[in-house]
Amino acid sequence: MDQVTIIDYDRIYENFIEEKYLHDGHDEYFYRNQQVKKPEGGWRHLHSSEVERLVMNNNSATDWDDIWVTDEFDTNMVRNNRFFGKVRIGKVSRRVLQYHDLRLPIGITDSSIVSCDIGDNVAIHDVHYMANYIIGDQSILFNIQEMSTTDHSKFGNGIIKEGEPEDVRVWLDVMNENEGRRILPFDGMITADAYLWAKYADDTKLQQRLKEITQESMDNHRGYYGTIGESCVIKNCWILKDAKVGPHCYIKGASKLKNVTINSSKEEPSQIGEGVILVNGVTGYGCRIFYSVVATRFVLGDNCNLKYGARLIHSVLGDNSTISCCEVLNNLIFPSHEQHHNNSFLISACVMGQSNMAAGATIGSNHNSRATDGEIVASRGFWPGLCSSVKHSSRFASFTLLSKADYPNELNIMLPFCLVNNNTAKNELEVMPAYWWMYNMYAIARNTSKYLSRDKRKRKVQNIEFETLAPDTVEEIIEGRKWLEVWVANAYLCKKGEDLGKYEYYDLRECGKNLFDNEPETVKSLEVFGEGMEKGKRKVRILKPLEAYHAYGDMITYYAVTTCMHYLETHPNTDMEHIVERMRGHRLRKWINLGGQTMPEEYVDQLRADIRDGKLNTWDEIHHRYDELWENYLHEKLRHAYFALMFLYKDETDVMTEEMWHENLDKAIRIQHYICDQVYESRKKDYENPFRNATFRNEAEKLAVIGSIEDVSFVKQIRKETEAFVELVQKYRNAH
Repeated sequence: MDQVTIIDYDRIYENFIEEKYLHDGHDEYFYRNQQVKKPEGGWRHLHSSEVERLVMNNNSATDWDDIWVTDEFDTNMVRNNRFFGKVRIGKVSRRVLQYHDLRLPIGITDSSIVSCDIGDNVAIHDVHYMANYIIGDQSILFNIQEMSTTDHSKFGNGIIKEGEPEDVRVWLDVMNENEGRRILPFDGMITADAYLWAKYADDTKLQQRLKEITQESMDNHRGYYGTIGESCVIKNCWILKDAKVGPHCYIKGASKLKNVTINSSKEEPSQIGEGVILVNGVTGYGCRIFYSVVATRFVLGDNCNLKYGARLIHSVLGDNSTISCCEVLNNLIFPSHEQHHNNSFLISACVMGQSNMAAGATIGSNHNSRATDGEIVASRGFWPGLCSSVKHSSRFASFTLLSKADYPNELNIMLPFCLVNNNTAKNELEVMPAYWWMYNMYAIARNTSKYLSRDKRKRKVQNIEFETLAPDTVEEIIEGRKWLEVWVANAYLCKKGEDLGKYEYYDLRECGKNLFDNEPETVKSLEVFGEGMEKGKRKVRILKPLEAYHAYGDMITYYAVTTCMHYLETHPNTDMEHIVERMRGHRLRKWINLGGQTMPEEYVDQLRADIRDGKLNTWDEIHHRYDELWENYLHEKLRHAYFALMFLYKDETDVMTEEMWHENLDKAIRIQHYICDQVYESRKKDYENPFRNATFRNEAEKLAVIGSIEDVSFVKQIRKETEAFVELVQKYRNAH
């Protein structure tokens, strides 16, 4: 048990680093001196007259010879302080710093300063204890109880310092409550890094190399000071311990910031507000954290928001995400996640971004075994409805919408863009594939532009695929069509009394495809049931399989044509004929969403091999590889789009003809008009709903409050995009 002990008086400021950890003739100030920016003209000792005035101003020092100042030093601005050890002070002038309505004179008053470096024109007032910190120019520190740095400070990074045991290393247990997917946080970590590390837990050599790379990425010597960047404002706070704070950061009323890095810059300032507790973690640039948030063992991406009592524990949160009022434990969350309602829980999951957690949603907190919770994997676009409850372990395809329900069993939803409903009256699970495309086009069409507009990052380290239709989602669509073919064939053959055991997989697919293409009325008459989507014996009913099958086909066509045309637009020296000539081989069918960046699985495997083999030895080198793959992504996406389009034909290895290209251009125009019409119709429902209109006394009041549907900005935008799309298609109609 820790105890209060008595030590010598000079230990307040001496022996910051134990002598056994001082190497190569270094003293305890060696790393401090490397961190400090020396002022123009350097520091000097105090004149005897200055010492006399400082004493008259009720200042004291363990040794006035240890107080260093610059030539511009106004002793009248330094009052009622105690200085311990070596303290160096930059310019102190008779002026005032202002931030919003706060105005404080430059200088130091009513504070205790232990072995610190203070920059030019800093205002430090009522800081009751500040030890081993370096304060940037023009910063304000006001009414702070404690600021201190230990000699073994790691600032939230998952490293250990010289002489420390392994068990003090900070790990994050993401995606799972046990330690099977644990990763080490570090300053600069993005969700691609976290997923690469956590997902491939069985790759033991990769795990060891990533641990080594993280440890080697930072100096393990002791003696680094905490830093407060230039133009920071920190006021009315309790404890800052082992904290590294970037420039232009605003911190007000925080309760405890311990072992953290808070990244901030003039272009992307971060803010931390009242009652916040941050322990053992790293925040990205431009983050806003307010109102009694508690985060421990965490990494936040850039442009993230934590608000209103959110609890984030053992988790990584991707760029452009917001969490409010919620409990989030043991998660890896990709960019553009929204969770801003009280009483929602997200436990032990990997949520792949562009997601939204509704109020009362309970994702994964139901224990259904005697072991720790399993895990939930939700591809991008996951949207559980109000008060929905899902058990471990479950997996969801892209853009799965869960209706309000308590889902009693584990789920494996393989059909993207679907609506899932627990029909308790019939004791069935109902799944409607392509629901978003058929009934909520407004939301799906707006998806890409919405997330692009919310991306406020100035420095985009994390590469993110925002397009709704991309190789990862389209591959799920292709697999979804195959499942629908098989299940419709099963229903048809069972109705005829046939023995399914004599049919091979490809026979079933051929039968189902023929029914979808040539016998639509027959398909409508069938009861179609899915397989392998829910644990248990009850039926999984597929709703509207005919409409969903053809919707999936339209989605593939639209993706392929728009991708080809985008490539032609960005490569004006090529044409469709040259594209077709270059397309040989087959479609890459396995794509990985690596923290928001989409890439073929074989590239991820090569990345892992290069890390294992020592070809990539730092996180900067790994990030550079991500960037190289992103630069090549446009070509890979084009290749995938071409072969995805050919999949819709009987022999997908055939070469696309000019006639086929024109046929698909015509289809794309039809689909674009469908998108435009459905955006309008799906939005129109809100304006014509009599219950929504019931709150208004007349039409004039309604228009004054919510406006006309014709004034909806996205409705206008999609109409303009449709006109431009048609013109573009006409431009490339003869581009074969």
